[in-house]
Amino acid sequence: MDKDSKLRPLYLAKILYERTDEDHYLTTAQLMEILEKEYGIKTHRQTIPADVEALRSFGMEIQEVMSSQKRYNLISREYDVAELKLLIDAVESSKFITKKKSEELVAKLSKMAGQNQAENLKRNISPEDRIKYDNESIYLIIDGINEAINAGKKISFLYFKYDVRKEQKLRNDGKPFVFSPHRLVWNGDFYYMVGVFDNGKRVGTFRLDRIQKRPDILEEDSLPFPAGFDFEKHLQTSFRMYGTSYTTVDLICKNDLMDAILDKFGKDVTTYCYDMENFRAEVDVVVSNVFFSWVFGFEGDVVINGPAEVKEQYKEMVLKAAEGI
Repeated sequence: MDKDSKLRPLYLAKILYERTDEDHYLTTAQLMEILEKEYGIKTHRQTIPADVEALRSFGMEIQEVMSSQKRYNLISREYDVAELKLLIDAVESSKFITKKKSEELVAKLSKMAGQNQAENLKRNISPEDRIKYDNESIYLIIDGINEAINAGKKISFLYFKYDVRKEQKLRNDGKPFVFSPHRLVWNGDFYYMVGVFDNGKRVGTFRLDRIQKRPDILEEDSLPFPAGFDFEKHLQTSFRMYGTSYTTVDLICKNDLMDAILDKFGKDVTTYCYDMENFRAEVDVVVSNVFFSWVFGFEGDVVINGPAEVKEQYKEMVLKAAEGI
């Protein structure tokens, strides 16, 4: 009996958390029935108010409504339904979280709203046919890298790419990379690790879903970023995290593309009037095929005006692509 009296408030809190909210109540009789049928705890009407008061003292916002018999409901939660919908959308939209892990996370998030609101959340889940990646170790990988960053230690890990048979092929001749991780970045639907290669001279970036398993944390202290390296500039100017060398590129853009330029480069980007239909933008970018494909996507409404060598690189890429048509 003593054990039941200690467990009863805990089960009562669980019942109220899972089955009530601002619009759904449970009466004293319903609470007594659930406690007895589902948890084997017999109680009487006088103990429910006392247990509820104890839970209020603990910090739970439980409302008591007087009627023919008292009704109770939990009226405050750590996350409201709108916040949980945003979290669910983020989970479902993340390519680096596998389909299986997404389903598990969404199920856990839905429970936080209570049974009555969980169905509303399920109707807002994003489509399942969105492309998801299949590295089930992603949680352990992120956790290991975070631990190494916090401890200021190097890590060792295996990194792979897919071959023409869609099979994993280890890079670096199958040998582990030794790396000093410093920051994790979520960019373009992927998670990346930014840090320093073991020679201490070159900044590198790795996609986390391409790391084979949880990295080994080494005893050696991490190497710092090279002198003069500006991490914030690296974030602002890198396209999908390729490369680390920046070039100022002069673009001529149609006037109605200002939103697109600001979305990509931020409001601090330098712009000038060019003519009645176009403006100029000076942007610091990593010159790569990823940048060129972004320019190409505007179908001539964004033109590379300089430097001359960047224009030539872009021209060569377009001509090379056209050869295959």
